[in-house]
Amino acid sequence: MWNDIIMAVLALVISLVLVPFVAKLAVKLGAVDKPNARKVHTKLMPRMGGLAIYLSFFAVLFLSHELTQEHIGLFVGGTVLVLVGIVDDIKDIPAKVKLLGQIAAACIVVLSGVRVEFMTNFILGGMFPLYIFSAPFTVLWIVAIINAVNLIDGLDGLAAGTSIIAATTMAISGYATGQTEMASIALILIGAALGFLKYNFHPAKIFMGDTGSMFLGYNLAVLAVMGFTKSFTLLSLVTPILVLAIPILDTVFAIIRRKMNNKPIFKPDKNHLHHCLLNYGFNHRDTVLVIYAVSAILALCGLIMTYLNPSQGVILLFIISVIIIYGAMKLGVIGKKNEKEFQQEEASDIGSNGGQHE
Repeated sequence: MWNDIIMAVLALVISLVLVPFVAKLAVKLGAVDKPNARKVHTKLMPRMGGLAIYLSFFAVLFLSHELTQEHIGLFVGGTVLVLVGIVDDIKDIPAKVKLLGQIAAACIVVLSGVRVEFMTNFILGGMFPLYIFSAPFTVLWIVAIINAVNLIDGLDGLAAGTSIIAATTMAISGYATGQTEMASIALILIGAALGFLKYNFHPAKIFMGDTGSMFLGYNLAVLAVMGFTKSFTLLSLVTPILVLAIPILDTVFAIIRRKMNNKPIFKPDKNHLHHCLLNYGFNHRDTVLVIYAVSAILALCGLIMTYLNPSQGVILLFIISVIIIYGAMKLGVIGKKNEKEFQQEEASDIGSNGGQHE
């Protein structure tokens, strides 16, 4: 474990060194984020910072681990995703093209042997095999988490910090349950993301862009499959969902909110969790810290869930669900809006082209 911590520190140092160079490269390539009515930042910012996370993560992974088929799949899939992210950070490619890249990356790592092989049976207890549905279910999981982390990347340090919390939880659980391979990879990811967060926390000097948010989501999804879903605990599927609850729930609530208001589910709005907290009176930094705290609490619940019996787990999950839904409705993350509110929101979006840091 101590060797793994040393490797995590090495990833942090490499990331710290690389980020300034990546920032200069982003400006030269035109990978910059322009402010507009929907976005929180007010000046031109380099993005594509995820490239530093990618390079430091795999440099240390290759240095510290004997390469397996799964590692190669993780690298090739991650590389495909980062290339798609870089192109998108430079020229804003269509969402369908990004989705194809995400599916390709997920398929590559699944073909290398990383897949969800069993599902929790909440009715009869135990696990049941997925058989031919194993690969498509895993691809769907990976693509969903990629987009969830991408969607939450709306404030300085938000996506990086919540990803670090999720990866830390996975590392703790991995060491506790004997999933040391997953845990050691999670530590390297933590180090790489921490190095970037130093430059990305408010006020940010660089954004991670789709290059970073998609790469972090991809790795968190894969680590969840490598660890939690391969351990035969009754609530093994619920645990990674709780660990990644903030990005997952923000995505789910966005879909529900837009369906309730008869709006296209892919149309950006200003009712994500971070927007609602800002509207509630929190400043930029405090909003991020509040979401960090909620992420940590939910991740802790995910860890606790692994030690509960089925009935206890269901009770805890019910309590958490009630609190989350109540909080989401109270903040306005879900709920029906009147036409005047929508007109005001759409008016503020005139001239906006969407993108990072909404």
